[in-house]
Amino acid sequence: MSADTRSRPTDSSFGRARSTFREWRGRRPFWGGLYTLLAGFPIMYIPYQTMTLGDLHIRIATTAGAGSLIIGVLLVVLGLTLWFQQQSRIFAGVAAILLALVSLVVANFGAFLIGFLLALVGGALGVSWAPGKPLPEAGPEEGGDPASEGPGPDPDEGTDEGVVVEPAGRPSLMKDTDRGRHRAD
Repeated sequence: MSADTRSRPTDSSFGRARSTFREWRGRRPFWGGLYTLLAGFPIMYIPYQTMTLGDLHIRIATTAGAGSLIIGVLLVVLGLTLWFQQQSRIFAGVAAILLALVSLVVANFGAFLIGFLLALVGGALGVSWAPGKPLPEAGPEEGGDPASEGPGPDPDEGTDEGVVVEPAGRPSLMKDTDRGRHRAD
């Protein structure tokens, strides 16, 4: 940013809408839902499309046109599910991947691989997405309330890391001597 560049006020309605959308998008598998949603449209549309080359009309419709329509509608619904029901993201992602594979056979090679690839990537993004952790509240060095901070860990205090306690309350003989760094020799 140069000295001549003026910054835009963040209190504009566009700025608020953009930050609200960015916050909404960050709490869900947005791109997986978008790709899955977009995958449904070519799978629904292409089997019913009629192409014209001069006076020649080429109709791509197959006997599986109803199957293509059902797969396309289900992919659109799964894309919306990824957006609005994040807790069922794994089901929706796996279902989108399976429907993408079925569309190869039913819907003209997954609507000429366009819908297939979009559904495959969207389903994979939906399955692999994990919700983020909330940001910690500001501490005293960031301007937060110092009274809200608890005492920190004592660096001199020893830990019982790796000691397994038996149900009778006795420590087990199994100890993690290399603190979790197991290597095959």
